[in-house]
Amino acid sequence: MTGMTMSGRNAGAWLRIAFAMFAVGWGANQFSPMLIVYRHELQLTAGEVAGLFLVYALTLIPGLLVGGPASDRFGRRPVVWPFVALSPLATLLLVLGPRSLPLIAAGRALAGLCSGVVFGAATAWVQEVSPDDGLSARRSALALTAGFGLGPVVAAVLAQWVADPLVMPYLPHLVIGTAAAVALAGTPERTAGPRIQPRRAGRRWPPAAVRTSRFWLAVAPASPLVFGSVALAIVVLPEEVTSARTLSAGFAGLMTALSFAVGIAVQPFARRLPDMLAGVVTGLGCAAAGAAVGIAAVAAANRVLAGLAAVLLGLAYGLCLVSGLRQAEHMAGPDERGAVIACYYALAYVGFAVPYLAAGLGVLAGKSGAFVALTAIITVLALWTAGYAASLRRASRVPEGDAVVRWSDGNCDSVPR
Repeated sequence: MTGMTMSGRNAGAWLRIAFAMFAVGWGANQFSPMLIVYRHELQLTAGEVAGLFLVYALTLIPGLLVGGPASDRFGRRPVVWPFVALSPLATLLLVLGPRSLPLIAAGRALAGLCSGVVFGAATAWVQEVSPDDGLSARRSALALTAGFGLGPVVAAVLAQWVADPLVMPYLPHLVIGTAAAVALAGTPERTAGPRIQPRRAGRRWPPAAVRTSRFWLAVAPASPLVFGSVALAIVVLPEEVTSARTLSAGFAGLMTALSFAVGIAVQPFARRLPDMLAGVVTGLGCAAAGAAVGIAAVAAANRVLAGLAAVLLGLAYGLCLVSGLRQAEHMAGPDERGAVIACYYALAYVGFAVPYLAAGLGVLAGKSGAFVALTAIITVLALWTAGYAASLRRASRVPEGDAVVRWSDGNCDSVPR
């Protein structure tokens, strides 16, 4: 009976935390298709649109780098809950000032701060109430992906076919975000095993795992392709394959639905891979293939090819996210888990600069040329990661005395000869 009670508490805890991540992810990404609406309704310049997109990242990355370590020190719930509660307030600012650039920018800045604090700390929290690392990584990735995917799809549908396109798309998140804050209020800090007290003395920044060569050679190179892949699918391709007259929030929503749905579907497969780096290499391969299809899609302004590219880029997102989170969680000590995951997310969010990279490459080489260059860059990253993974496996099989070291699931284990 005690075991069943503990299992039930675990299930309830992780579901409430995951629901909070889902709600904040919804609030974070519901804005993506709305950029098209704002551009047309408010007659914004390209610089103003880019600024609205950028202000979110300017507060998100500091939120990640502060929220993760703070949750390691003060606990998950005291850090996560207030920012889950603030997330619907960020959306309320967008509702109250639908034609006010200062209010829209303030809402996006607050949304970025909430996302940064919640994503890193809540991912660590999910791990602490889950029975194993692989499952916790999939739970966190699923919650984020569902929120990132459904938020913009619902917003795009409401903006395209419902009256008052600057207000109605945000109303669902007001309800969902408030419900998530209420549900999270009584969630226990840790229910999966005895509580591990964090060390308060000798804390250094960046955390120990991030100071290792393994983090920078195996984890960091592919991290920007997590969100870089979906940025290509939901921001760059919709603009490149449609004209200014036919560009619609509905098509952007369709591209978002395709990429994130595939990203969710592939996550169970990513979790079952015995080697975490194999998941990263496979994800990078999908990203390179998606960018390659994007070359033809942009050259022909073909929406069908753009949809195929979105599927491949969604596969890249799901594989790289789950595999990268598994590596970050595995490398982190119990007293720095939030900080390490926050550093990983910060690198992943660098990928949202891909639209700016694509624009710069487009000026130099044309639209199709930009995708050629991106394909080459991603291919090099995939080959690098594959080579590094192979070198780790070779090194791990070198005999040591009476034992052989074996590479398995990202770990080096000694087994009898």
